[in-house]
Amino acid sequence: MMKNLFEQSRSHWVRYDHYELKTAEDGKRYITPGKSAKPDVYNPLKEVPGIVLDALNVGMLMMGRKPEAEVEKAVMEFITRYGLLGLMTALPTTPSFMDYEAVYLPKNHFIKEESMATDKYLSLFYPFDQLDLVKKGIESTWNVSGDRTMIALTMTFMDEPMAKNMSFQREYAEPYGWVAQQLKDWAFTLTTAILYYNDYDSIDEDARGLYRKAMAAFGGIAPSYHIELLDKPTIYWDFHSLLLGIQMMFSFMLVDGNQPLRLCKHCQKVFLGSRSNAAFCSPRCKNQYNVYKSRSKKDGNEEE
Repeated sequence: MMKNLFEQSRSHWVRYDHYELKTAEDGKRYITPGKSAKPDVYNPLKEVPGIVLDALNVGMLMMGRKPEAEVEKAVMEFITRYGLLGLMTALPTTPSFMDYEAVYLPKNHFIKEESMATDKYLSLFYPFDQLDLVKKGIESTWNVSGDRTMIALTMTFMDEPMAKNMSFQREYAEPYGWVAQQLKDWAFTLTTAILYYNDYDSIDEDARGLYRKAMAAFGGIAPSYHIELLDKPTIYWDFHSLLLGIQMMFSFMLVDGNQPLRLCKHCQKVFLGSRSNAAFCSPRCKNQYNVYKSRSKKDGNEEE
């Protein structure tokens, strides 16, 4: 059912063939498309379950406190494969914030202010090169010229909120730390869900309550949708950030009893289990785990 739901859906995103890490004047590192990077329009919902598994496994590297160089490489590979998360449109109360005098922000991990002047907010995502943009009250004027590729990209998404369209331009950038933190947060959510059920019988009600409280903090934003009558009724998911799209897909997968998300007992890799008690992502991991366990028992006996 879940797979069919996504196969009948269409909502598009942009990924570039090359991204780079750049440091701004304030010392903050950003991920941004390379100067000559070429954009590609694709449907992230067609990437299920890979896009969710990849996001979770990058997050698991941070949960496992892997070396920063390994984490950074994995984050950049993920972004190159799927594009930036669209944090600029994911964080505000509406992706159409360019139609308002200010940007209003619900609670999030990245920005403490509840509201912010639009130009100040935009500067968080254009630390290197500014767009040719004029904002006066609720009126906005944005000029795209001199680059045929960017003009074509803008025309492709002309019916989308202005801010979403702006976030596909080469000048757009996202703080590396914010992207990494979001990937880690998703991995934490999965780990919380798995540990809750694995440890349920061995923990008291107070501990269970903490697990439930941690899970309750997940979500809070949901995409809208409408149905189009094409060759068959088709759901059009109206998400305006890749972050929201992944979160929606992750939510469906998290509650799927047929192919549950699991953590490999040996390598800690996230995988889709064929049953709820699946413990290993592959026969190889199962064999290695048993070998190490056997050696451990043998060493213990020898010490005795």
